[in-house]
This record gives sequence, structure tokens and C-alpha cells, in this order.
Amino acid sequence: MIFTETALDGAYLIKPEPIEDERGHFARVFCKNEFLEHGLNTTWVQCNTSFNRIKGTVRGMHFQVAPGAETKTVSCMRGEIYDVIVDLRDDSPSRGQWYGCRLSEDNQHVLYIPEGCAHGFQTLTDKASVFYQMSQFYVPECARGVRWDDPAFNIRWPLAVASISARDLGFPSFVP
Repeated sequence: MIFTETALDGAYLIKPEPIEDERGHFARVFCKNEFLEHGLNTTWVQCNTSFNRIKGTVRGMHFQVAPGAETKTVSCMRGEIYDVIVDLRDDSPSRGQWYGCRLSEDNQHVLYIPEGCAHGFQTLTDKASVFYQMSQFYVPECARGVRWDDPAFNIRWPLAVASISARDLGFPSFVP
């Protein structure tokens, strides 16, 4: 695996190194030893998937506060998404900044998102499926979000929004 630190402190884009033959390929997307070598979390207590019917769907920007603050990894198992992290950590040198990248079934990249960062994505294809690993269990009382279109971040989403939940539309703007 190739670990590339993003512009956000502690966030990584992880690229598998597939071994290919006539059958297809095989690749690791998690190795405890390699994650530990980079100082990353290796404990995953919950895995989730999301299926998104239409291109242009936005989910986010979600995070959990203590005691349910979570680190997560995200990958796209079917289709393609534009995945975004926003750093909300008070003590981070990249606070208030965002990072976005394409995750797809073709590139098989994994985005490592440290706790204290909001996460969201936009589907770039119909029928996109996303896989998540979380370091903490979901705690409804700790669930929070910030607006996907908050001018404080000025995230450049690639497509017009085709679908977004009422919950996500109701999130507040970021207060620095």
C-alpha cells in the first residue's frame, strides 16, 4: 500500500498495490502493521455501507463529537464518488481546510479520516456503493454535521446536487 498524506493533518489517501494475473487482481487495503508504521488507528469496531441510486447525490458533512468521536476509512466499492474531508479540529494546523478526491471501484483508493474531521461525498455515477470502517460505534447523541455548501469552506463539488437529505440540508454553518 502507498500512504500519501493529504493537505489535512493526519488524513491519508491509501493506494493499494494490486497483484494482477489472468483472473483479475488481489490487493490489500488494510494491514495493521503498515497502519501502525504511519501512526494510524488500527481498531475498527463498526463497518457500514451506503448505496446511492443517482449521480449527483450528496451525503454529508457528518462527524461525531466525544465521547463518540471516530476515525474512519472510506472506499467506493461500486461506481465513483468525490469524497471530501473538512478539518474541524481546534488544535490542527489545517483547521477549516478541506480535501477532496475521487474514490472508485477502478482505483480502489481508501481515504483515512482522522477524528475531528467532517466527512461527505457526492456520487459521480448512478448506483454508487460506499464502504466505511469506524473506530467507534455510532452514538446518535454525538452525531453532528456542518453544511455541505458552507461558504467558510467553499468546497468545489464536481456536479450539481441531484439529491440530499433534509437532515443534511438542516446542518448549521461552521463557526470558527
